[in-house]
Amino acid sequence: MAWRPALAAMATVWRKEVRESLRDRRTLVSALLFGPLFGPLILAASLQFLVQRTAEEADQRLSLAIRHAERAPQLVAWLEARNVDVRRVTLDEAATRQAVLTRAWPLVLSIPEDFAARLEGARPAPLLLYSDASASRTDRDGARVRSLIAQYGASIARLRLLARGVDPLLQAPIAVQDIDVSTPQSRSVTVLGMLSYLVLLAMILGGLYLAIDATAGERERHSLEPLLATPVPREALIYGKIAASATFMLLSLVLTMVACAVALRFVALENFGMSARLDAGVVARIILATAPLAPAAAGLMTVVASFTRSYREAQTWLGVVMLVPTLPIVFVGLADLQPSLGLMAVPSLGQHFLITALLRGDAITPLYALVSVASSLALGGAFAWLAGRLYRRESLLG
Repeated sequence: MAWRPALAAMATVWRKEVRESLRDRRTLVSALLFGPLFGPLILAASLQFLVQRTAEEADQRLSLAIRHAERAPQLVAWLEARNVDVRRVTLDEAATRQAVLTRAWPLVLSIPEDFAARLEGARPAPLLLYSDASASRTDRDGARVRSLIAQYGASIARLRLLARGVDPLLQAPIAVQDIDVSTPQSRSVTVLGMLSYLVLLAMILGGLYLAIDATAGERERHSLEPLLATPVPREALIYGKIAASATFMLLSLVLTMVACAVALRFVALENFGMSARLDAGVVARIILATAPLAPAAAGLMTVVASFTRSYREAQTWLGVVMLVPTLPIVFVGLADLQPSLGLMAVPSLGQHFLITALLRGDAITPLYALVSVASSLALGGAFAWLAGRLYRRESLLG
């Protein structure tokens, strides 16, 4: 295949596909609206909801029902002084369990009859805390109640030691002081960890319909055979289509990052000591780090679409295949893996590590970035070559 005519043919096909796709409402909606706009809006709305809910829970008084509160008046006063809304209830064992199960009283503290006697005798005085661990909020409130009761018990222990002339500090021979070296920017990754998943998914979705149309759509419209009959190498035709798909993926990537940067400005992460730094420099570097994956994704989708017989069948298969690049990100989150030279060579995983480092404000290792870019481009070249070989088959026409 002569390279100069082939490149000219590829450019012609690329312009044709881009021009036709810009006229296709379905492609525009998926590439320029659905992923780039809805994804960042959903992310920002979710984070803002989390921020508001956490702030409300921090200011909200904890409600605690207590059975036989008269048996421990000092404990009750201690809890009330620490923003706990104590409700005195008279329930038996069965009624208490039923009240917790039905969430009538999410937390019930029961004070045994011998509580005061055991406390006065310097013996462990048990308390019964009824809760439903399957409810996340109840579980958090239960942990808060246990912490308050532990503080109350520790204060009693210190008073006992003082009464016996013993310094309470003797109980703490070692004191650990936590030194948090994180920055507001690095802490934001705890809530922005899904950003790389969102960016990659939106980018792939941007070229999905164009990749389907490259083979399945042309075959279904009976326009593939006249196209292949033109005096142009078939590889040039498919390379031009792959380049067009990659172009829309890159356009979707840019729009997604810009939308994320704008949307996150309205999320008050500063209230929790976090700072989502997505300025123009960080956005540009994330785009450069992710862009090499576009040819690989476009090539993969074109290869899969070449085996399908109809547009609908191609949609079904590609809807599953588009999840493949995001699976390594899910795995690395579960396994808590750290960047290494081998992992950076895995496409999409290398991009995830680079995006996370940029969000944290960490320095990028040049070798890691080079390996990530090279492996993604090499995979894209391999898929393009495979697609070109598949386009030579006469069975491609169905």
